[in-house]
Order: sequence, then structure tokens, then C-alpha cells
Amino acid sequence: MLYYDTKIRVHYGETDKMGVVYYANYLNWFEIGRTEFFRSLGMTYRELEDNNIMLPVIEAYCKYLISALYDDLLIIRTKIEFLKYTRICFAYDIIREDDKKLLAVGRTEHPFTTLNKKPVSLYKVLPEVYNMLLKCYTENSKV
Repeated sequence: MLYYDTKIRVHYGETDKMGVVYYANYLNWFEIGRTEFFRSLGMTYRELEDNNIMLPVIEAYCKYLISALYDDLLIIRTKIEFLKYTRICFAYDIIREDDKKLLAVGRTEHPFTTLNKKPVSLYKVLPEVYNMLLKCYTENSKV
């Protein structure tokens, strides 16, 4: 899988008085993209946490290109930008479905940690999950 697309609709509460999406909502959409990416692989965030694996955000970036507006149907395109034994970085494109315009691009970086914030090697703790992510990353790297 090169990427996974999640569709959402902009809610009224996510916008300002002019109907433009408040900038911080894009970070929430990145989280939706991330969790749905895992779900598409047959593994939920909850299952990771049940296995004592956390993915705290240590870096987030978003470049805004065109404003998303109230009631827009959006595509959150999520892919793995890089993967290491102890870290993963996701890249996101926010695309308006109607006209296919790219509205924003972003990324988030996450270490694999325990609930106590101790860094862990996902490869050692959950090798099947690491290999599943590696397959997605490797396919993406060939493009």
C-alpha cells in the first residue's frame, strides 16, 4: 500500500465566521489519517496501546496552500515518510474531493515508546507490526 485515503466532511464547528477551517484542525485530521491508516492494515491504535506501544507526537508540520471551507468533502491521504526501529514519520496531503485541489501538506513524527515513555524498538517488541509497516514504507519508497 503506497498510501491510505480517508474521507471527512468539514463541520461547521471547525470553521470561523467566514466558513474557513481553523488552522489547528488540520492536526486533528492528521490524527484521523494516521489512525485510519493503521485500521486499513488490520491493526488499531488501541491494539498498539494494549501491547504497551505508544506513538507520541514529537514533531508536527503543516503547510497551508488553499483554505478548506465549511462542508467541503476532504481526502486525508496518509503514507509513511520514513520508518526506523524506534521511530516513524507520516506524511499527509489534504485534498478537496470536488476539484482535487491540494489544500495542505504535512507530517508528524513519532517515537515508539511504552506507556511510561521509555523508547522501544518496534521490531523487537512487535516484529509482525514492524514488518507490516516496513512493507508499506518500502512500497512507498519505490515511487
